[in-house]
This record gives sequence, C-alpha cells and structure tokens, in this order.
Amino acid sequence: MCRLLVVKAEQPIQLAQLLTKPAHSIINQASDSRLRLDAGSINADGFGVGWYPTDCDDGAAADSSGPCVFRSITPAWSNANLHRLADKIKSPLVFAHVRASTTGALSEENTHPWTYGNLIWMHNGCISDFARIKRRLQADLSDEYFAVPQGNTDSEWAFACFLEQLSRLTDPLKPTIPHATLRQAMLDTVQLLTRYTDEIGASDPSLLNFCVSDGSSVVATRYITSATEEAASLFFSTGSTFEEYAPGSFKMNKADKRERIILIASEPLTFERADWVEIPSQSCIVITPRNNLLRFPIINDYFRPDVAAHRRDEFARAKGYRWSTTPVSIRPPVGHAPTASVATQVS
Repeated sequence: MCRLLVVKAEQPIQLAQLLTKPAHSIINQASDSRLRLDAGSINADGFGVGWYPTDCDDGAAADSSGPCVFRSITPAWSNANLHRLADKIKSPLVFAHVRASTTGALSEENTHPWTYGNLIWMHNGCISDFARIKRRLQADLSDEYFAVPQGNTDSEWAFACFLEQLSRLTDPLKPTIPHATLRQAMLDTVQLLTRYTDEIGASDPSLLNFCVSDGSSVVATRYITSATEEAASLFFSTGSTFEEYAPGSFKMNKADKRERIILIASEPLTFERADWVEIPSQSCIVITPRNNLLRFPIINDYFRPDVAAHRRDEFARAKGYRWSTTPVSIRPPVGHAPTASVATQVS
C-alpha cells in the first residue's frame, strides 16, 4: 500500500504546507495506522518528492532541464533533510509519494516519482501478475524506452510503457505537451496494460492509479481491472487557498468559483469532509494549464455507468488501498471546529 499526492496551484506553495504541517499530511499517512483498514505494514519503504522549480523573484517557472526530485529509502517521517527542504522550497506543482513495496527491492531506483525530460510519473497500486507480463511489455518497447527504467518495479515499467505510447503521438522530450495528448497516451497505456493482464488471465485485478505531469498539465487515473470492485482510493479538493487555521489543521478556502489550487490525494489531507470529493473508479482526471479540472470515463469491458451503486471495496480494502470513509478519532484543536464548505464538482 502506497500513498500519493499531487498539488497544482496558480502560485507557488511551500512544501511544508503539504508534506509536513497538516495533521494528516502524506508524511503522517506513512506512519498513522488509525485510518488503515488492513493489517499490513506501514508505508516505511521510502518516499519521494518531485517539484518544478520557480524563479525566486516572481514565482514564474524557472528555466530547467526538468523537475527536481528528492528520494530516499528511509521512512519519510524520520528524514530530517525532507523536513528542511519542505520548510524552504516553494513550487506551484508538486508530486509526493510514500511507498510500501509490492514489487522491487528497497532502493532509491525503485522509489517514486520518476522523471524523463520534463515529465514526472508515479503510481499507487499494482499490476497483477507482473512477472508473467513483464517480458511481453518489454518486447513492445523501443530501445529508447526499454532503457529508461533503472529499477525493477511494475510502476517504473508502466512509465516506460506510457513513454512508448506518448512517443506515437508526440516527442516526449518536448518541454510542454498538450493535456489532451497526455490524456490519450495515459488512456492508451491503461488499455494496453489491461490487455496484457487479461490475456494471461491474471489472478487478481490490477490497481492502476497513475499520475503524470509535464509541469503545465496533470493527468491522473483511478482504475481497476474489475467491473465489480472499487479501485484504490483517490480524492480531489479545489479552492482559492489551502490554509492553516490552527496548528496542524488546514482547510480549503473558496473565495470564488475559480480553482486556484487543486489537490489530488490517496487520502484527504484534512478532516474537513466537505472539502473532498471522491473520484469515481474508471476515471481519468485532467488538470489543465489554467487549472480547470476535467474528468473522463475510462471505457472498456470494466466500465459501468452505475459504478457507484454496484462496486464493492473488499479487494481494495484487503490490499490496503482503500481509505476509510468512516469518521476518525482525530479532532482539530479545541476552539477550532471544522468549517462547512461546498466541494467543487468535477465537470
């Protein structure tokens, strides 16, 4: 079981506001078992943070060869360097991931996120029976993208697969890529991985929550190769500002209808329940350069229009990829009750 977080904002936001300060930040999710529904291990197999650097003076995107990445195999909550970086760095686009390994050894090479040119990629989930489809996947890669993975996880090989699909539409090394092109490459990747596992009669469903960005747009999926089970949990929150109203307690302020900051997360970062909307299974989410949030269905044999009414969550719960939607015992400080707000619905 892993956890991921994507943040895209109009203005650079301090990493600490996302990674370390919230009481249920992704770093605290790595060790806090109170919300965990399985009896599995905590997310102690490393972490990674990726961000796009900005000009220190005006917050504009800096001229760079790609996103910055800091990865470590130490537990996120005990890494002093992560806390120091989070206090100093601001960025308008951040990827964060805490890992509980399912495939691949404990190493920095196997730690999310990964980059290629200006692209950044991470995954929450697993490709079922990956060892049985790995050679088939590799055989379908060109030499250029076969050489990309430096580790041996299913997630990084899925990235290579994505790059192969993207290369058929455009040059993956372009500094910016239209969000429609990124979305199509993502959908092609999901359908291809689905076909691989279907052809071998995989023993379990694959959980494919992928995220990719070129620094301008973000594309994410919530997907499972099952018509009856829920995918690994994924939520979004949008608003004007993401602010701390008491130590460790944050909320999404909504000053107007415009989405100035968007968060996508495996688990909500706050306990302001009205701030968060669960993304339906079999969905592809797009954040455009202008911070418009779009949702597209992933239509194949596993798609059902009435997904919410008929999907079970036993498989995702058993694997530790399903966040509890029941009230939790954590409460904000006395005198700072959660505020009610209306969550922006995805179009």
